[in-house]
Amino acid sequence: MYVGTLSFDLLLGDVHSLKEKRSLVRPIVAELQRKYAVSVAETGNQNLHRRAEIGLAMVSGDTGHLSDVLDRCERLVAGRPEVELLSVRRRLHSDED
Repeated sequence: MYVGTLSFDLLLGDVHSLKEKRSLVRPIVAELQRKYAVSVAETGNQNLHRRAEIGLAMVSGDTGHLSDVLDRCERLVAGRPEVELLSVRRRLHSDED
């Protein structure tokens, strides 16, 4: 069994309130869940209106499949024009760790 995680640090564009922030972050989280069946949530910077941290996790029996899905998730977030992807942290864990 393998577990892959991604942590996205995002800079949001012209956002002036936490309500506007939620209106940008929520669709990204929903699309990742819908398209790739991963567990995903806003995991940090909840009180900052121009920054967001999104955490994502997936379990698989095959590292190749796991890496492929994580790559697709990263491309989806990086391709969103309303956010700037500042950094991505990727971790792969096996049940032998």
